Amino acid sequence: MKVVNLKQAILQAWKERWSDYQWAINMKRFFPRGATWDILNLAEALLEQAMIGPSPNPLILSYLKYAISSQMVSYSTVLTAISKFDDFSRDLCVQSLLEIMDMFCDRLSCHGKAEECIGLCRALMSALNWLLRCAAFYAEKVKDTLEQAAAESQLKMCLERLGKMLGSTKNRALIHIAKLEETSSWSAVEQSLVKLGENLNSLSNSPLRSRADDCISLIKSIPTMLSVHSEQLNKTGFPTVHAVVLLEGTMNLTGETQPLVEQLMMVKRMQRIPSPLFVLEIWKACFVGLIESPEGTEELKWTAFTFLKIPQVLVKLKKYPQGEKDFTEDVNCAFEFLLKLTPLLDKADQRCNCNCMDLLLQECSKQGLLSEANMNNLIDKRAADRQHAPHLKSAENANIQPNPGLILRAEPTVTNILKTMDADHSKSPEGLLGVLGHMLSGKSLDLLLAAAAATGKLKSFARKFIKLNEFTKQINGEGSKGASVRALLFDISFLMLCHVAQTYGSEVILSESSPAGEVPFFETWMLTCMPEEGKILNPDHPCFRPDSTKVESLVALLNNSSEMKLVQMKWHEVCLSISAAILEILNAWENSVLTFESIQKITDNIKGKVCSMAVCAVAWLVAHVRMLGLDEREKSLQMIRQLATPLYGENTLQFYNERVVIMTSILEHMCADVLQQTATQIKFPSMGMDTIPYWNLLPPKKPIKEVLTSVFTKVLEKGWVDSHSIHIFDTLLHMGGVYWFCNNLVKELLKETRKEHTLRAVELLYAIFCLDMQQLTLTLLGHILPNLLTDSSKWHTLMDPPGKALAKLSVWCALSSYSSHNKGQASARQKKRHREDIEDYISLFPLDDTQPSKLMRLLSSNEEDANILSSPNRSMSTSLSASQLHAVSMRDPLNRVLANLFLLISSILGAKTAGTHTQFVQWFMEECVDCLEQGSRGSILQFMPFTMVSELVKVSTMSSPKIVLAITDLSLPLGRRVAAKAIAAL
Repeated sequence: MKVVNLKQAILQAWKERWSDYQWAINMKRFFPRGATWDILNLAEALLEQAMIGPSPNPLILSYLKYAISSQMVSYSTVLTAISKFDDFSRDLCVQSLLEIMDMFCDRLSCHGKAEECIGLCRALMSALNWLLRCAAFYAEKVKDTLEQAAAESQLKMCLERLGKMLGSTKNRALIHIAKLEETSSWSAVEQSLVKLGENLNSLSNSPLRSRADDCISLIKSIPTMLSVHSEQLNKTGFPTVHAVVLLEGTMNLTGETQPLVEQLMMVKRMQRIPSPLFVLEIWKACFVGLIESPEGTEELKWTAFTFLKIPQVLVKLKKYPQGEKDFTEDVNCAFEFLLKLTPLLDKADQRCNCNCMDLLLQECSKQGLLSEANMNNLIDKRAADRQHAPHLKSAENANIQPNPGLILRAEPTVTNILKTMDADHSKSPEGLLGVLGHMLSGKSLDLLLAAAAATGKLKSFARKFIKLNEFTKQINGEGSKGASVRALLFDISFLMLCHVAQTYGSEVILSESSPAGEVPFFETWMLTCMPEEGKILNPDHPCFRPDSTKVESLVALLNNSSEMKLVQMKWHEVCLSISAAILEILNAWENSVLTFESIQKITDNIKGKVCSMAVCAVAWLVAHVRMLGLDEREKSLQMIRQLATPLYGENTLQFYNERVVIMTSILEHMCADVLQQTATQIKFPSMGMDTIPYWNLLPPKKPIKEVLTSVFTKVLEKGWVDSHSIHIFDTLLHMGGVYWFCNNLVKELLKETRKEHTLRAVELLYAIFCLDMQQLTLTLLGHILPNLLTDSSKWHTLMDPPGKALAKLSVWCALSSYSSHNKGQASARQKKRHREDIEDYISLFPLDDTQPSKLMRLLSSNEEDANILSSPNRSMSTSLSASQLHAVSMRDPLNRVLANLFLLISSILGAKTAGTHTQFVQWFMEECVDCLEQGSRGSILQFMPFTMVSELVKVSTMSSPKIVLAITDLSLPLGRRVAAKAIAAL
């Protein structure tokens, strides 16, 4: 008899009491091949028939169990069928359904297509909802005293199954995918949770109650199942944080705080540093910086950084989500730890000649980082500690005012000065001159500049001075008093701007992009005429050759008058003409037209009233000396000496001594490069300004590679990078270039063989790479790693521990560069350096996939199935990644380098041979998973080809559901399918 209706077939089997295997044989005979049982909905039909009476039909149930065991029906259809049953009052039916779930719920799997795997996810979520509804129903019934015992045992059975289902990470991962796939069903689960929670409140039976709470908290943890990271509790020192703070304090005081905050958060997350220890490490670095900074401006910069900038950084860190903990508690805890480092604090107090901790605590309390009570408690503890300190106040220190106090007082002064500078200059130029004169005395200027730099006001400070400098171009019928005031305003603003440019970098002064108006005089002069480290000027450049009539009249003026006239002088024109005038005068002296005495008179005229003229003259002489032979330099150098020696006459203008101090410092900075190259010395009068810090760091006769290795070895032994070493690394990076620097440091890392040493090396290298993270990352991921991974003769260097350490370093660099790069932050210091040319990366990775790239050729040289990789029509499927679906621009070098690195990794995983390079790839991926915060869509893993997921799961350490969820982009439907398929097959 040919039965085509499923229901009839089941009823016939029941009537004739077929055994289960007989039933299966007959069913296959009744139904032609081709139709699968899932399409015919066999599971649902069987359940429907079995659940007709008050108790389930055992025979039909045995058919269903047989179908499940012999895989006639898939798990997802069975779960979906079960979740459609909602008459919970039939206890026996519910029991038998629970028993069916027991058959497979703890070992769900699916080896079909991606769609079937997504189906399993959905079915599992509806089964979860069914169990919750079921439990809620029995929890409600427990209230009824007559049925209490029966309901409790039913509830216990439901909770057992719930616990079993949720106990498996794999199931939770599948539900996680389903939640993203179908948000409406997840909200149904949440409603059932609320209902169950309400009904449980009346439960007196505590074991059941606690079991139910466990299940509920497990379900609530599903959406966040990836963001739980344990913190490192066995370490107390974190050299990376230390070095990042030191680097920022010595090299980037003017930088904005936000990039620093993000970089620190990145390190905290990647290294899983507990909050109190993280804050402690920041303070430790600040104190070390205070103690080891060279005297003078550097010391003031550090003081401003510690007392003004770092509290601001902490205020921003406070805004990041901290979990349950209160950030102010962490800050308090960090200070408690810091108090135990008495020698460090004592040394800082001695250096700064005050109680640093006291001032810091008050500053933090002002910013709302510490409560009043905590602050007072800490202040008292430190005061008690200081009683036992070796006496910090000595006689000669008694009258020195401590820097921290001065810096904290300078900060409000900066704001007041900015207000004063905003007023209309033409109304009371004398009043303004008084303010400026006061700024120039002693170390006021450097204090104000350091405070302005640390609080981000230096740029507006410089703009105001540029405006003032422009204002002095206006000449309206002036008397001699007005003329001298105008000359002084020009001079002071010019000197201050030069000083700012030399101390904090010329980027501070340049306007972003000035509107179509003319570029201010000082900006033009600084860009074209001012010598800076690493900038070569052409002395014959048109900027040094102004209108000849102006030059002639200036030469005549300098040569003939007994002193410089001030009335009606256009100072900016004088400054531009002086270079050509000096050339004339030099030629006249060389050809003995002028005597040494007249040269002296001329130089006295140049430096006597307006110091800026001397600065402009020396700027040109420095460029000129560079171009001369050894025997031709004498007179030019002598002229520089003349100009650098101050004039002690009576009729110099106001504030002459203060201006000369700044002038001398400016000239010394300008000449430093050229004097080193020409091996000459000029004794600059020391006027209380400090010598140039961090100057001339490299030993003269040692190859730079040896310097690099010796400094790195020293740093590694110490366990932290000091500011002196940071400057040496920076100089070496300038000198050797990015590839040389990166390659040699990676070689140093690969030499290490002890695990704790390699880890420390990575922490330090990451910090050193912060000198220019973007470029070093491009080189590391685009050149060095591909070379190591494709050259079999180098594979042995990738053994554990150094190989594992290199994988860690690569991931850290990739993540930091990627996150900061998307915000487009390159610090001013890095902008100076020659940017790597994108052409370089285009040849390595061509934009269109038609020509096989250099990387693919590299692969094909040692891979049997290379033709698959390098064939022009390489199927999209092998390289399709989330980044392409998100339409990430591949014109960008970093994106291309990452995309190609992941293609390379993917080909290594799919290769027939394995080795240390395969192991390296595995470490690389593990580290990616470890460092990722969940929900950081658009991280570096979006460049990973989707096909790589199934390859990775085959690696034993990577075959966990959490890892699959972490490495796939679950915001994309395709990503969810790939993940579901990989997890369901585990």
